[in-house]
Amino acid sequence: MMAVIKVLDEVLANKIAAGEVVERCASVVKELVENSIDALSTEIRVELKESGIKEIKVIDNGIGMDKDDAVNCFSRHATSKIKDEDDLYHIATLGFRGEALASIASVSKVELITSLGSVGTTVNVSGGKITSVKNSDARTGTIMTVRDLFYNTPARLKHLKSLYTELANITEYINKLALAHPNIRFSLSNDGKVLFKTDGNGDILKVINAIYGLGVTKKMVEITGENNDYTISGYISLPEVHRANRNGMVTIVNGRNVRNAELNREINEAYHSYKPDNRYPVVVLNIEVDTSLVDVNIHPTKMDVKFSKQEALNELVRKTIQDKLKEKTLIPHIEVKKESIKKEKVTPLTLNFDTPKEEPEEIILNDMFIEPMIKEESETYEVHEDVKEKLPLIYPVGLVHGTYIICQNELGMYIIDQHAAKERINYEMIKKKLASKKKEKTSLLFPITIEYPNDEFIVLKENFELLRDMNFDIDEFGVNSIIIKAHPVWLPMGYEDEAIRRIIEVVLQKEKDFDLLRFYDHVAATVACKMSIKANTSITLEEMQHLVDDLRKCDNPFNCPHGRPTTIYYTISDLEKMFKRSGF
Repeated sequence: MMAVIKVLDEVLANKIAAGEVVERCASVVKELVENSIDALSTEIRVELKESGIKEIKVIDNGIGMDKDDAVNCFSRHATSKIKDEDDLYHIATLGFRGEALASIASVSKVELITSLGSVGTTVNVSGGKITSVKNSDARTGTIMTVRDLFYNTPARLKHLKSLYTELANITEYINKLALAHPNIRFSLSNDGKVLFKTDGNGDILKVINAIYGLGVTKKMVEITGENNDYTISGYISLPEVHRANRNGMVTIVNGRNVRNAELNREINEAYHSYKPDNRYPVVVLNIEVDTSLVDVNIHPTKMDVKFSKQEALNELVRKTIQDKLKEKTLIPHIEVKKESIKKEKVTPLTLNFDTPKEEPEEIILNDMFIEPMIKEESETYEVHEDVKEKLPLIYPVGLVHGTYIICQNELGMYIIDQHAAKERINYEMIKKKLASKKKEKTSLLFPITIEYPNDEFIVLKENFELLRDMNFDIDEFGVNSIIIKAHPVWLPMGYEDEAIRRIIEVVLQKEKDFDLLRFYDHVAATVACKMSIKANTSITLEEMQHLVDDLRKCDNPFNCPHGRPTTIYYTISDLEKMFKRSGF
C-alpha cells in the first residue's frame, strides 16, 4: 500500500498559513507596520490604493536589512526576534513567529526595497516565489509594497468586504497603533488622500485629538496606578462620553494592542452607575508588566493575551478608574454657545430641550452632558462650608411637571430629576444596609408564597443562604414553591411582593464567577427604582429641600444607578445669553 501522508510543498503550506494570519487588508497592514515598529522606526507611512485591495505600501525609516536578510525574510519561520525556546517566554517585540511575510507573499505580489544605509536591495516575490533579487539605491529603512492581494486565491478575494469596510478596519488599527506608540510619526493615506497623521512627539492626548476630535479630548482625564506586578497609565473619558460598542476601549500591553474580555469587563464595571449599561467609555490604557507574566503566543494574530496574575490587574484597573471618577465634580453644565443663537429682528428665541439625535459617528455625548463643570475642589467649593460635599449648596424654588426640581444659588440654576435623584439616594442607602453587619428585618402579616419552574427552583434552593444573609426568612413550601415570612426593612412599603420577585430574579441570573459586592450592587439598583418618587408626582418645597440635602450626602450624586444624570446646571451667564440680556 502506498503512503498517503505527504509533506506539503512550502508554497502551499504558506497559503494555508495565510488563512490564519492574513484575513483581510488590515491584517497585511498590521503585520507590515508592526515589523516597521520592531525595526525601531520613528516615522511610518501607510499608502493605500483602493483601500488596500489593489496596493498597500508601508514606508519606514527603520534600521533596514542587508541582502541576505531581505531574501530570507520571506522564508517560513524566519525571524530575527527570537532565537531559542526561552525567548518565547520573554517576548518584547510585536512580531516573533516568522510567518507573516511568507504568508502575505504567498497570496500577493510583493516588492521589498531595503537598505542599511549603503547599497540597497530590491526583492520581488509573486505567489510565494522569489522572481528577482537585485541591488538598488535606497535610503536607510524599508519600503514594502503588497499588490493584488488574494489574486491567486479567488475565493478569499471574493469574501473581502466593501472598500469602505476594508478602509475602516485599517484606519481603526492604525489609530490604535498610534495610541500605543505616540512617539512614532504615523501617516495613513488612501488613493493619495491623507486620512490620518500624527506628529510623533509622544503626547497621547494629541493622538486622541487626531482620532476623536477636540470635543472628546477635552473630556479625557489622566490615570496612573501600580501594584507589585503591574504599572498602568493612560486616559479615560468622563462618563458623558460613551459609545455603542467597545471599539473605544483600547488596551495596550508593553506597546502591543491586545484584546482581553475580562479586562474590558473590569473597565466597563468601573463606570457602573455613571453611564448607561449598554454604552461603553473611551479608554486608552497602557499596561507595563514583566514579559514573563503575559502570554501573547495563544493566537496567530497575537491580539489575544493571557495574564498570569489577572485578578491583581483587574483590581488595580477597577480601583484606579473608580478613584479618578470620584475625584471629579461631574455636574453637567448646559453651555449656551454663541453660534447656536440666531439673531433675528422679529423671531423670538426658541429653546429646544428635546433629547438630541446621535451624531453620525459612534461617539456621542450623553443627552444632558454638554460641557461638564470640572474644577478642583478648592475652586468649586470655596464659597461653601463643607468642602467634602460634591454638590454645592443649592436651594429649591419650584417643581416643573411634577418631575424636575428647580434650584438656585449664587452660581446659577440647577435642574434636578427627582426620580433619578431619589434612585441614587435609595441605591446608596440599600448598598450600605446590605454591607452592614447590623441587619434588621420585619415580619409579614401575610407570608408571600411564590411558585417557580423546577429548573429555577433548583437554582433558587441552592441560594437560600444568600437570601437569608440579606435578612429574608425563606423556606421551601410544597413542590417547587417558596414561602417568605420576613424581609429586610429597606424593602419599599406596599411593593414588597414585587421587590422580592425582582431580587429573586437577580439571584436566578447569578453568574458562575459570583461576586457578592456586584450582586448587592445589582439588588440595590433593582430595588432603588421601586422605592423612588415617580415622575409627575408633586412634592412640597420642604420635601424638595430634604431630597436635595440627601443627594448632597451621596458618594456619587451626579447619576442614578443606571447612569442617567440627576442634575444639570446653567450658569448665570448662560441664562443671560438665552434671554439676550448680555452682549455677544
